[in-house]
Amino acid sequence: PSFFLCQSTNYASFIIILYLIVVLSLGLYYAGKRDKNVDDYFLGGKNLGWIAIGLSIFATNISSEHFIGLAGSGAFHGLVVGQFELMAIFILVILGWFLAPIYIKSGVITTPEFLEKRFDRRTRKFFASLSIIIYILTKITVTLFAGGILFERIFGINIYASTMVIVLITGIYTVLGGATSVIKTNVFQAVILILGAITLTIFGLHSVGGFAGLEEKLPAHYFTMFKSISDHDFPWTGIIFGAPIIAFWYWATDQYFVQKILGAKSIDAARKGSLLAAMLKVLPIFMLVLPGLIAIVLFPEIKGDEAYPVLLAGNLLPSGVKGFVLAGLLAAIMSSLSAVFNTTASLMTNDFYKPRNPNSSDRELVLIGRLSTVLIVVTAILCIPLVKLISNQVYLFLQEMQSFVSPPIAAVFAFAFLMKKATASGAMWTFIIGEILGVSRLILGILVRAGIATDPVSIYITDISFLHFAIFLFIVSSATMLLVSYFSRENKDVKVRSIQYLAPDCFNDIKIDFSNWSTIRGYKTNIIMSVFIFAVIISLWSIWH
Repeated sequence: PSFFLCQSTNYASFIIILYLIVVLSLGLYYAGKRDKNVDDYFLGGKNLGWIAIGLSIFATNISSEHFIGLAGSGAFHGLVVGQFELMAIFILVILGWFLAPIYIKSGVITTPEFLEKRFDRRTRKFFASLSIIIYILTKITVTLFAGGILFERIFGINIYASTMVIVLITGIYTVLGGATSVIKTNVFQAVILILGAITLTIFGLHSVGGFAGLEEKLPAHYFTMFKSISDHDFPWTGIIFGAPIIAFWYWATDQYFVQKILGAKSIDAARKGSLLAAMLKVLPIFMLVLPGLIAIVLFPEIKGDEAYPVLLAGNLLPSGVKGFVLAGLLAAIMSSLSAVFNTTASLMTNDFYKPRNPNSSDRELVLIGRLSTVLIVVTAILCIPLVKLISNQVYLFLQEMQSFVSPPIAAVFAFAFLMKKATASGAMWTFIIGEILGVSRLILGILVRAGIATDPVSIYITDISFLHFAIFLFIVSSATMLLVSYFSRENKDVKVRSIQYLAPDCFNDIKIDFSNWSTIRGYKTNIIMSVFIFAVIISLWSIWH
């Protein structure tokens, strides 16, 4: 591609081109290994091991908005932005221990299908439609925007050209191979993005005199992970109570990640994979947030999300190393895009086409899946002109947008798992009322920033931290669910029993003999991983309290 020629040295260009060749070859290889059935195309054949699941979840999650956004927010707010990553860890542990068995035993292909089994078809259609819209507005558009920033700053090329090439290359193997190709490439991409990001951090720390030198050159508040309750972006109350609500929707109910869990070869593999992803989520603080602190020391004049691009564009890295780090960034972008392409195709095929055509063959459904993937790739290309509408500090923009749409979803799923008497009417009205309130707050914020809404009430509402608003919206959504479920008369006992929603059912796969500890199968390792995860979080909070 022509944009690689903009790089001043041949080493970096060679490494990036080599990376693209390897990824495309890997994706096409697994795409052509055998004819695809529904499980192959959407769930990786339901034969995924725990390492593949954990690495794939991590690679799917870490995209260009994390590289650009976490570093950019870190440059101005410090390590506190890493709290979003730590909150995700708690939800991933819950997903592995409690929710993964429920999803797998329910026999569903998508999380909207799970809602139909628990409630009714209306909730399935609503949630599937809402998910696709969210993917386009957040995962696709924001990923392309953040990636475009980097290539524009480093290579000096048009933001649209770079994103076009990335979308097309990623789309090729995703259309042909489906989830099988996505998972296999994700594993490779996870390793590359981790090594590339850590490499930049190591070189950056060396340039500022190590972590001790970084602490000497920055104010103390950069190393405080709990801010005042009056802090607009990171109040400690919002972090502790609001961020987990967003994280629960994102990690425990979104098809984007749950699809990997549904493809596990066993419940134990799903559980271990989720715990591995939780362990990996500690890394972004060091490999993505920390470079932002390094950038503000080396380049005090940077603004917005310039931290990571400036570090890469400078002379911090040797040419060949810079190419390797850029390959890691490309890995992050492509892994997330391939996942969202396949996830969206899964929703369109299984939640819209299949219910209307229940007698469809596997061949027909795979064809629809491929056509749906092509459609979403074309949609991604059409969304490219929208990327410049996104504000600076892209990570906060993403968190803010998600805080206005995720609480009603989190409430519906939480009550679906925990409350036997939760009804379909309760779920539907929770979706409707909650999303109306959330979207209204989102629109109001846009109007205030544009200077159109200037009345004191509008300004007061938009001054409320988005994390505090998420708490408020979750409370309203939960109250709606309780009230409507209480007054509606629906008998859903059969459906509730069919999905085994209670916590004790999560552990039926574990054979325990308390008289002989050595007979516990698949249990000891999971406990050790969980304890290690919580020990790391407590240690980080203790150091940067």
